[in-house]
Amino acid sequence: MAVPDQPSRVFNVLFLCTGNSARSIIAESVLRKDGGARFQAFSAGSQPKDDVHPTTLKVLKNFHYPTDGLRSKSWDEFAGPDAPVMDFVFTVCDNAAGETCPLWPGQPMTAHWGIEDPAAATGTELEREMSFIHALSYMKARIAAFTALPVEALDRTSLTAKLREIGHAEGATRLRPDVA
Repeated sequence: MAVPDQPSRVFNVLFLCTGNSARSIIAESVLRKDGGARFQAFSAGSQPKDDVHPTTLKVLKNFHYPTDGLRSKSWDEFAGPDAPVMDFVFTVCDNAAGETCPLWPGQPMTAHWGIEDPAAATGTELEREMSFIHALSYMKARIAAFTALPVEALDRTSLTAKLREIGHAEGATRLRPDVA
């Protein structure tokens, strides 16, 4: 009789952006669905908006991603003693990458996965909505690459290199030289 596989450890992942209304929310939703039981996804912002951008929710729903419980929130919620310990923290906007982040308990692995802000898009309604769809597409590709990694089998240096490589995928923004 075959013995069922032991469940893998669940990794906590935090996506950071300044406003926490579009890119980081998209990443949280995509990882919730596509990460399966291996990952628990969270998102936050340094200066969170009052609400999630309505087009973020529209696009996520149209592509069958979960929107229940999504809200714009401060990264302070994840820096306190009662917060879940993060294994990974990814910045998804260049502003958040350049800010001084709180100290995260547990020394999570970090990387920058910047993409253009769809909430800042201009043009027609369709063009603005397409910006959100592109952001979803880029984030989905990054998360697919991330969830395919043998996280438990890689040493910290190799994993860091892989995470940074993912951040340079199609659609990546270019950080200023003074932002690592």
